[in-house]
Order: sequence, then C-alpha cells, then structure tokens
Amino acid sequence: MAFRIITDSATDMPMEIREKYHLHVIPTPFIVNGVDYLDGEKMTTQEFYQLLDDDKNVISTYHINEFMFKNAFEPYAKAGDEVLYCCFSTGIAGTFNAANLAKQALLEQYPDFKITIKDCKSASLGFGLIVYKLLKMQENGAPKELIMEAADYFTAHIRHVVTPQTLKYLIKGGRVSKFSGIVGEALDVKPIIVVNKEGALEPISKVRGRKKSLKALVDYVEKNTAPIEGQIVGMCHAGDPEAFEYTKSLLLERMQPKMILTSMIGCAIGAHTGRGLIGIVFMDAEDGKYAEYLK
Repeated sequence: MAFRIITDSATDMPMEIREKYHLHVIPTPFIVNGVDYLDGEKMTTQEFYQLLDDDKNVISTYHINEFMFKNAFEPYAKAGDEVLYCCFSTGIAGTFNAANLAKQALLEQYPDFKITIKDCKSASLGFGLIVYKLLKMQENGAPKELIMEAADYFTAHIRHVVTPQTLKYLIKGGRVSKFSGIVGEALDVKPIIVVNKEGALEPISKVRGRKKSLKALVDYVEKNTAPIEGQIVGMCHAGDPEAFEYTKSLLLERMQPKMILTSMIGCAIGAHTGRGLIGIVFMDAEDGKYAEYLK
C-alpha cells in the first residue's frame, strides 16, 4: 500500500513539479462557447487566454463534480493505496463538497479505502506551494503522519496577495458592483486582494495605477512574511510575463527568498479575473520541525 499525495489543476502547479513527482492533478472543467474542456487538456493556457481576450467568446467554469472525483479516486481504492487529496478552498468553490460525496460513495464499495480530503483554504499557487512542500517532505523521507500534520500547519500559515489588471471580470462575476467597477476602471483603480483565513477572497485596499498595485503586493509580503531568507515563495501571473518580471524584480530588491516557485494561472482562476492578475504566496510562520525535510 502506497501513500499518495494528489491535487487538482486549480493549484496552477508548474509542469516541472508535476513531472518530477509524477503528481496526479485532477483537471478543472471549463466551457468555451458551449463546449466543455478540461484544464491543461486539448488547450494550452496560452490558447485559453487568447480566447478569453476576445469578448465574443463566452467562457465559464464549474468545479470538479462527484462523478469526476469518483473516477479519479477509484484506482487508488482498487490498489489499496492511501490518499491525501489537497483541495481548492471551500471559500471559493464547491470542490471540497463534491470530493467528499465521491469519497462516501467509494467507501460503500471499498470500505477500507483511506482518503483524506484537505481543504487547503487556498487558491492557485497558494495550495500549489503547500502541495510542493508536502511532496518534498515525502521525497526526503518524512513519515506519513508528519506529512498529514504539516498539511494542517502549512494551510494555517499560507498567505496570498493578488491584484488584477482589469476589473471587468470581477464585475461579471459579481465580486465588484457594476457602478463601482466602471468608476474604478475610469480612475485606474486596482484592488489589493488576499485570501483570508477562511479561504475566501477579501479586498484589503485600493491603489491607483498598475505599478503602484504591483508594489503594494511586495509591501504586503514584506509586512506579513516570516523571515523570508529560508522560504520558498510562490509567484504567479495570468498571461502577463512583463508585469510578473517587474514584480519579481521589486521583490528581489528587498527580499531574498531561498526559492521562487513560478507559474501561469490557469482557467479555474483566469476565467474569473482575466489576463493580467499577479499574485504572491508565502508563509507567515517558519517551517519549524518540518524544515529538516524541506532541504
């Protein structure tokens, strides 16, 4: 019996990490003009943003459903493997509930199946970073019980801060009122948004201008991070490599993390934010007793 760590594509996990650890990533579904797709299958992220840029295209997402989860989990149940599934935040999507429905259905057929569904209260590379650290611990010989404990610890201490390029998609999704959004766009207002401890999106401030908003991300990291020199920090972008590199340079001018894990935001987030979102994820506490397995 093997112990398997798996996740879903809302992690925006870099392909090199997926390949190195043979990570099972359950794809997030999305719809383009009435046609169903799976994140990362039959369409690249770059192609997705090209479609998103054209207002004529109607794009939406829905969370991985019970049937999809059952198909993803069942091979592990048949093999007698134990699974830790690190899941997209319940504060943003219904993924966790659907996964639990699939778990209950499988336990009727495979009563000895051991699966833990972990609400990471995170989005995008926020829980991508958690998964990466757990995989690294496993690679370095950490016992299963310590990995499970670390999943709780990292979830409690992960921080996210993001800013969009445009308010258009937040207006569409009802996260910003139409009036406020139109005024904000006219004044070049950019919200600074965090994922709070409940795993929900929470605007914390507004600034005017793109470069000021990117600087505000770095200011937030500097104010809220644990000592960053030994940290793995995550940085992600929604199809805007220039803004990403600018933000990265600002971060490195002021802080020197051990490593920066980078990725491009996929459809699960990008469809609701549009091109240009920039995000930074980091820890507000040191790795403590887990550090020896993260070298």
